[in-house]
Amino acid sequence: MSKFDYSDLDGRLLQLLVAVVEAGSVTGAAQRLGVTQSAVSHLLDKLRAITGDPLFVKSGRGIVATVHAEQLAEQARELLSAMERFATSGEFSPAHWRTTFTIAANDYQRDLLLPPLMMRLRTQAPFVTLRVIPSDIPSLDMLRQEQCQLVISPRPPDGSDILQKRLFEDEYRVFFDASQREPPRTAAEYLAAEHITVVYEPRRALDLDQYLAARGVHRRFRVMVPGFAGLPPFLRGSQMLATAPGRLQSHLMQGLDHVPVPVACPTMPMYMIWHMRHQLNASHRWLRNELEAVCYSILL
Repeated sequence: MSKFDYSDLDGRLLQLLVAVVEAGSVTGAAQRLGVTQSAVSHLLDKLRAITGDPLFVKSGRGIVATVHAEQLAEQARELLSAMERFATSGEFSPAHWRTTFTIAANDYQRDLLLPPLMMRLRTQAPFVTLRVIPSDIPSLDMLRQEQCQLVISPRPPDGSDILQKRLFEDEYRVFFDASQREPPRTAAEYLAAEHITVVYEPRRALDLDQYLAARGVHRRFRVMVPGFAGLPPFLRGSQMLATAPGRLQSHLMQGLDHVPVPVACPTMPMYMIWHMRHQLNASHRWLRNELEAVCYSILL
């Protein structure tokens, strides 16, 4: 019988389990936690003794979590959230908040919102580490299993335990290289051109592209890339067009010309999305307010 029991568990061990499961390697977990690989290995041995499970097995050059480890990691996320709520149940002080806060966002919202958010955190919450993961097509499990604490996306997943708030909306623009072509001023010129667009894996078109296609507006797509960051290299030096959110002009599309879309199209909303377990959490609420403040400053 193991000499360990539940009282040997602590927050560090729970964080370690989650980190190794999410990183898929001892090296990645060590980098994320800011400790040595030997420290991770030592604590993993302790966890194995407590749980009576190997937790991770070799797969090729890496490791994969056992089914039991995946289940334990889900419980660990819940326990860590409860511990954070316990620690911040009194008056919340951003200056003393120590955590790694994970936000899921694709390249558009990541580059537009998160650098200015990090600047605010540096000043007001200097011990908070911001971890950014791709949101792709946001799923309920991302929030329910605590893969992240917040999602920023134009498409909130539908769930009774999921909350959302609209941050802003953006208008679409047609981007192009003015050294290579004239702007498309009519629908006919727009439809006669070759286009580049974004298709998220697995083959999920932009809401705009689905909207236009459903209304009989068919464009010739010559290039499809997995994110907005892939658009500029193909636009520069070519006569292709890209229809994308207008606020990209301030970062990813900087230096490219743009004009209004010469066909009717909707605006693109942007939401922040979180699980209801965080609704009343003081630290989570504070960070949501900071993100709203970032959006307000951008919209000025």
